[in-house]
This record gives sequence, structure tokens and C-alpha cells, in this order.
Amino acid sequence: MSTTVDPVNEVEPTPAKASLWEDFVDIFYAPSSVFARRAEGKFGLALTVLIVAVLVLTYLTINAMQPVMDGEFARQSAAAMAKNPNVTQEQLSAGRKFFENFGPIFFGIGILIGVFGTGIVIWLVGKLFDAKESVAAAIMIATYSEVPRVVQILINAAQALFMSPEKLTSFASLTLSPARFMDPSSSQIAIALATRLDLFTIWITVLLAIGIHVVGKIPKPQAAIVAAIAWLVGALPAILGAARSG
Repeated sequence: MSTTVDPVNEVEPTPAKASLWEDFVDIFYAPSSVFARRAEGKFGLALTVLIVAVLVLTYLTINAMQPVMDGEFARQSAAAMAKNPNVTQEQLSAGRKFFENFGPIFFGIGILIGVFGTGIVIWLVGKLFDAKESVAAAIMIATYSEVPRVVQILINAAQALFMSPEKLTSFASLTLSPARFMDPSSSQIAIALATRLDLFTIWITVLLAIGIHVVGKIPKPQAAIVAAIAWLVGALPAILGAARSG
């Protein structure tokens, strides 16, 4: 008597379903599972929630950040007057009021542009390593990788509350990077580069590498290279801005 045994096909387990809220929690301790279950690339709702959270928290913490804005304004005003002695105090005050009113909005827009820009970069560079993710999936990876910014806003506000106002000379003084310890009068390009070594920026870059590995289905070393290139490209706007201001 003979028996017939059906062959067993090995398949990857289907990622468990989860809510958007669970995604935003899991990204801090189980990022691979988040990227796996969102690999189809739907990022719209997650990106909307992220931008809204960033805007709300930025406005809620604006009073705590006032000493930093005062220090940044004083530094930039001195630089503007040195560059153009014809700048009046009224013009500087108008610029400050505009920044204080609309700064959080521009910050949110910056996050939005950064997510799309990073997504396109990792999609293009990933193609060099035969990564399988679509453009939408790459933007999804960039979206969830930016979630630590929410924590960064809260930590920055807490620092601003407890640090001595004399030390809050610029936004760089709140970063968890070498730029924190640099003299504001140092080379602005050097400060911009040092700021890219911020703990949160590195965290985001690591999340990008994880997402590229999981969704793009490429080896970890190659995924790390793609993320590192995205980190380098992300430094260009700050470097160009610093060069222009110098």
C-alpha cells in the first residue's frame, strides 16, 4: 500500500493586520513588522497624521521654545546687519513676527517635502541594488521613518524649559549632535554637517535601512548603503543654505 503526500510549499507568513495607531507605536520597537505589513505602499493617512501631529506639538511647545527663538533671532539679526547695514530694526521685527507665526507651518511643510524627497531618493538608489519596492512603498518607508520627529519635538521643548537661556543660542544647541557644543560663530557649513550627526537623524536613517531591507528585499549591507546615501543627500539643503548665508 502506498500513500501520497502533498508537497508543502514554503511561503512567507502574511503580516498581521494592525491599526495606524499600532503602526506609530510599533515603529519604535518593531519597525520590521510595520514595514512588512505596509509593504503595499499606502502612506497617505500615515503621512497626514504625522504632519498634523508635528504641527500640533510644535504649536503647543512654542512657548517653551521661546528662549531658543530669541537666541536664534539675535544671532541671525546680527549676521543680517553685518551683511547689510541698511537693514532696519523694524524690518527685523517684522521678519521675527512672521517666523513666529508661520514657523511651525514651514516646519511641517519641510517634513512633508523631506518625506517625498527621501522616498524618491531611496527608490532611485535602491534600483542600483535591484530593490523591489515601488515609489509609493519607498515614500511609505520615509513616512514611518520620520515618526521619531514627534519625540524629538518633545525632547527639544523639555530641554528648552530646563536649560539656561544663555546656552540656547541657536536651534543647533538643542540637537543631540556635535553641533550642540560648537560656537555659533563657527563655520555654518561645519555646523550643518555636525547637525546631521544628531541622534534622531541617525535613528531615522537606521529606520530607512530597515524599511529598504524588508520592503525592497535586498541584503542589509546594501540597504545600509542606500540609507547612507539618503543621509548624504539630506545634508545638501542645509549645507547649501549655510554656504549662501556665509
